[in-house]
Amino acid sequence: MRNYLILLAAIAFTSSAQADPFAGGDPKAGKRLVEKYCVACHARSHGGDGSAIYTRPDRRVKSAQGLLSQIRICNTNLGLKWFEEEELHVARYLNDKYYHFEQ
Repeated sequence: MRNYLILLAAIAFTSSAQADPFAGGDPKAGKRLVEKYCVACHARSHGGDGSAIYTRPDRRVKSAQGLLSQIRICNTNLGLKWFEEEELHVARYLNDKYYHFEQ
């Protein structure tokens, strides 16, 4: 019986992790970071409010892992010095708003 409960818990954890790849991220904190650090750069490179970078047909980001990788590239290239949790907040916000990736 104990092994059965452990198996059920593992399945439940795996299922919830797959549904939201950025479950630990705070979308409100992510939105603040995007507005403060990302919008102006994206607007310069893609026009308008900068959101076209997320919605264009030839976008680079095609997976949850790709989204996190791109955020890390921007963090490094721009010298933002975000912690991993801040990257996760941004990923959660962008995924909720634009991408809707599942793990």
